[in-house]
Amino acid sequence: MREKTLKYLMTFHTTSGAIAMEKYCKEASAPGRLIPVPRQITAGCGMAWCSLPEKKGEAQSVAREHKLDVDGEYELMI
Repeated sequence: MREKTLKYLMTFHTTSGAIAMEKYCKEASAPGRLIPVPRQITAGCGMAWCSLPEKKGEAQSVAREHKLDVDGEYELMI
């Protein structure tokens, strides 16, 4: 079993928002990936952008720059 570590999660209202986040983060070389939303959180589309907490500023900048519809931001042990 994998050891749990602290992660930063950004959730979205729509699947298209989550997919757009993935696209723009790849273009900007921002670290992270899309994952299913953990059970501890409820989100509209069921997908979340996951990265290290110390890299959350990069994800926030991408979302802000492209005016993505962010549902919530979390730091969880997953």
